[in-house]
Amino acid sequence: MGMHQYLESLDELELINRAPGYFKFEQHSVAAHSFKVAEIAQFLGDVEENAGENVNWRSLYEKALNHDYTERFIGDIKTPVKYATPVLRKMLADVDDKLTENFVQNEIPSEFQDAYRRRLSEGKDDTLEGRILAVADKVDLLYESFGEIQKGNPEEVYPEMYKESLSTMLQFRDMHCVQYVLTKVIPDMLAENFTTQDKLRKLTRKVLKKEDHSKE
Repeated sequence: MGMHQYLESLDELELINRAPGYFKFEQHSVAAHSFKVAEIAQFLGDVEENAGENVNWRSLYEKALNHDYTERFIGDIKTPVKYATPVLRKMLADVDDKLTENFVQNEIPSEFQDAYRRRLSEGKDDTLEGRILAVADKVDLLYESFGEIQKGNPEEVYPEMYKESLSTMLQFRDMHCVQYVLTKVIPDMLAENFTTQDKLRKLTRKVLKKEDHSKE
């Protein structure tokens, strides 16, 4: 048993496409997504640190880089399916945990097993780093859906992905990095020239207004 199997398995993440089953102008693999989420999390961590928060950078990088590694076991399951019921969500999580533990025990040398149990565990927890990961994951999904909308993709799933990503981010709106995305990043995104620009602006305003009303 050595690290060869783990290192070789990284190629598999390049072969798993995100959002399977929908027409896309641009394919995105789990490997590419993991890299982008790590880059986004790095920036969001900078925002939090500049605002005076104490960021555990090792934890943040480990969470971001590894957050979807276990999809090599069960693939990228569509979000509506994954969250269809709490029971199904728990069943998938249990399968994921068992396959991960089996992988660690059988493929990772004993001296590294504790580290990989930590890295491959659920990263979206209540820590600052876990919350940054949750936001970074949705920022990347926001941009993936925006890219398809910008290119004129007629699939209705992409406005829904955009809406879901923005709605989820708003659950973390108390964070400095989310406020930065809302006030600095998204306005620049919506200033881009594309045919459905007005439609996306209206959708964005609708989501933001709905969230504001829910807090009243």
